[in-house]
Amino acid sequence: MKLQVNRIFIKDLAFGEETKVENHTLFINKERIVNELKKEPGVKDIDIDFAKPGEKTRIIPVKDVIEPRVKIKGAKGFAGVTTDVAQLGEGIVNVLYGAAVVTIGDIVGFQEGVIDMWGEGAKWTPFSKTYNIVVDIKVVEGLHPHEHEEVVRLVGLKASELIGEAGRNAKIDETVEYGIGDNDEETKKYPNLPKVVYVEMLISQGLLHDGYIYGTCTRQTLPTLIHPNEELDGAVISGNCVAACDKITTYQHQNNACILDLYNRHGKDINFVGVVLTPELTTLAGKFRCCDYTAKLCKLLGADGVIVSEEGYGNPDSDLVMICTRLEKQGIKTVLVTDECSGWDGMSQPLTDTSKESVAVISTGNVSHVVHLEKADKVLGDSEAIANLAGGWDGAYNSESGTLDCELNAVIGATSEIGYHNATVELY
Repeated sequence: MKLQVNRIFIKDLAFGEETKVENHTLFINKERIVNELKKEPGVKDIDIDFAKPGEKTRIIPVKDVIEPRVKIKGAKGFAGVTTDVAQLGEGIVNVLYGAAVVTIGDIVGFQEGVIDMWGEGAKWTPFSKTYNIVVDIKVVEGLHPHEHEEVVRLVGLKASELIGEAGRNAKIDETVEYGIGDNDEETKKYPNLPKVVYVEMLISQGLLHDGYIYGTCTRQTLPTLIHPNEELDGAVISGNCVAACDKITTYQHQNNACILDLYNRHGKDINFVGVVLTPELTTLAGKFRCCDYTAKLCKLLGADGVIVSEEGYGNPDSDLVMICTRLEKQGIKTVLVTDECSGWDGMSQPLTDTSKESVAVISTGNVSHVVHLEKADKVLGDSEAIANLAGGWDGAYNSESGTLDCELNAVIGATSEIGYHNATVELY
């Protein structure tokens, strides 16, 4: 399976008569895009604005971030969601590289987030560096929270596809190819390299805490083996309001840092044999089932080593260490990627569970660390929303000074557990 990714570098945003790319500027016909998005069921109104790196702009409350793309060859769109179910991961895709669609609107769940495009806040989110097309979505009255979330999710995906069309005939700046064969093929090519499997844990808890694979809610799946290209091509999307700091946005699935790093090392010092997507369930039986199944899949793939990344924290910490225990007891070396919930002073127990087998852990930061965010010149959304977000509190926004204090919990991507942002520390 091979995927060719054509990157079109985006270095500015502007409104125009056409949605197109010209001299690295993405022009958007606001009226046409808004009119198309308003056709989606459940939408009351739509507005679009821009947030560019370095501007004193705050975006809050953020639901999801999606990379705008257009598929040139192969299955199109987010198969199983915006298009019919089809096999993703092959063909050619043109990417508006450096641009991002960011969805905001009325609060759906308390675990949404904030993006600051400048200053202290910009240090903590990867999306302060992207050129953001901010889609403000107002839904019709009377929707239940799950219906509200679904409307917002689908509008964001549709917006990324409509805007992504600007890349169809645009000048290509860079081409990257991703591809590995089946297990037998890669083993014959690299018989002496250790086989490595990437296990990606996905929030699967209901209550606005769910991911989707080809449109299927992960609560309804067993651990699933996929080709890494499938995730890079849009097979996995975010549909959750889990803590903003470590929720894996759709953009981060499309550019999964663990997958990209493993690809960079494939054929050099490792043999990257696949990705296992593992649900994080809330029942004890569900946890045992998924952890046992995950370890079994890794063993069947002949893994010598496994990287396990978490999404969220709290009860999924138990899944994380249970998977590690099962793998290590089978002689499979395991590295865990997680953040820590260590309190404002950093002195609390970082994870809710431990095991003696968990000897190689990569920390992506303390979700409880408090940051002070300066006054914004422009707010897309509502700064008062911080009072109702995880990591915020009543009074966190000072209306007189315009400043905002919050935990990293509230900052989108601040402690990404797929290693997407900031430095990491290895603990042994």
